[in-house]
Amino acid sequence: MAEAGQERASMRTVVAASSAGTAFEWYDFFIFGSLTQVISKTFFAGLNDTAGYIAALALFGVGFAFRPLGALVFGKIGDQAGRKGAFLATVLLMGGATFAIAFLPTYQQAGIISPILLILMRCVQGFALGGEYGGAAIYVAEHSAPDRRGWSTSWVQTSAAFGLFGALLVILVTRSIVGTAAFDAWAWRIPFAVSIGLLAISVWMRLKLSESPAFAAMKEEGQASKAPYAEAFGQWKNLKLVILAFLSMMCAQGGVWYTAFFYIQTFMEKFLKVDPVTINEVMMTATAISAVFYVVFGWLSDRIGRKPVMLGGMTLALLFYFPGFHLLEKAANPALAEASAKAPVVVAADPKDCSLQFDPVGKTAFVTSCDIVKSALANAGVSYANETAPAGATAVMKVGGVAVASENAKGLPKAEAKVVKTRVEARLKAALTKAGYPAKADPARMNKPMMLAVLFVFVIAATALFGPLAACLVELFPTRVRYTALSLPYHIGTGWVGGFVPFFAFAIVTAVGNIYAGLWYPIAFTLISVLTTAFLLPETRGRPLN
Repeated sequence: MAEAGQERASMRTVVAASSAGTAFEWYDFFIFGSLTQVISKTFFAGLNDTAGYIAALALFGVGFAFRPLGALVFGKIGDQAGRKGAFLATVLLMGGATFAIAFLPTYQQAGIISPILLILMRCVQGFALGGEYGGAAIYVAEHSAPDRRGWSTSWVQTSAAFGLFGALLVILVTRSIVGTAAFDAWAWRIPFAVSIGLLAISVWMRLKLSESPAFAAMKEEGQASKAPYAEAFGQWKNLKLVILAFLSMMCAQGGVWYTAFFYIQTFMEKFLKVDPVTINEVMMTATAISAVFYVVFGWLSDRIGRKPVMLGGMTLALLFYFPGFHLLEKAANPALAEASAKAPVVVAADPKDCSLQFDPVGKTAFVTSCDIVKSALANAGVSYANETAPAGATAVMKVGGVAVASENAKGLPKAEAKVVKTRVEARLKAALTKAGYPAKADPARMNKPMMLAVLFVFVIAATALFGPLAACLVELFPTRVRYTALSLPYHIGTGWVGGFVPFFAFAIVTAVGNIYAGLWYPIAFTLISVLTTAFLLPETRGRPLN
């Protein structure tokens, strides 16, 4: 009995140290995603509002883009030298880069050097996080009993919720204390600076851990891989598992989870015009709820299998993307939903006069009559339909029985073109206001219970997929190359698919002119996973790890 109690205590320590360290790293990463609006104004002040916002979203994705590189580097270290050392190094890199962001100069202070330094810190963050998740998930799984592996590793998954909740809480408290103006001016640095304390706690906890028993036994027997890359990716028996993991689980993980917890924030802020404090409140509530369900679904996967639980989650998300976001509009900004239904906006223009409304670097002028109208509507977050006008005709915006003619600023000096654009935008704004389009969501008309209900459905979908995912990934790969082989598809899925969800979805909306068009990005990847999981992914529950 004493030995069993000692073993349980040891397992609790393993889970607590691994999960807490991962939560702190997620906190570091998530504060950036939650402060996109402030980041765009601080570091991309040289761009217009839409371009600056897209650039900030792209930079959010850049951190994710470097995660596969970190996965390869730290995966090799973990498979050759040990799990513990690899994810101790990752937390030091991650915490140091996040703390440094708190002291970076703004665009006004340092010009182009400012965003360059920020990009560098994001690359370090992404590189470090690439080695973090695989180490923590594998370390816990290799300590766990086979029949409790889903439950044990689900605590590592829950760490994402704790990290996001902590980030949102620190941001909300700081903004409430200093006020929105001061927060946007300088206090946004506080959540980044706080990470130094979390770094110290995380390092202290991880120094208390010993090497995982599966790796220690393999090392003692001289069976550790001498060439993890060649073995993981050069042997078809392992490479096909890497491809299967990406297509079956990670495409959906990137699409579902980052839509549910990040793009939904972009959607509410930019298109539904919900104030940031309200977004923080509802997202914190949804995130707190999610923490419970990672463990619930991890436990359930120990009972009925990983595959049915994950397949159920991704299928739910696939079916709910469009209905959920439409319900969210009606709940968060009913005036916008009513105006869109009663007075839809139509842009009548010569197609040759129109450019693609996508400008991530802020260099496109958008000075034709069509571009001026569509650019203004994109900045306002208003959906519109296109109507073909005769060749050479001046673009016209039609709304609520009113037609507002645009103007052509092509060929004019920059200052004069700006005057023309400002004049047209003022007329468009007046027409939209008269037709009932609100400048901001009215808090008095918000249906917060309905907003939370929509978020709850996405939470169930995301946690059902993510809760058992770590156990399934660990069980899918052999011990010799587990760290390397697992980490790469995970971070391509979450990094390249998930990390760029806000960027590509927002860019698609800006280009197409429909606030729901961006959902096709996560839908495509989720559908890939639903089909692959249903027909190709084997059940892994209970597999021996050696």
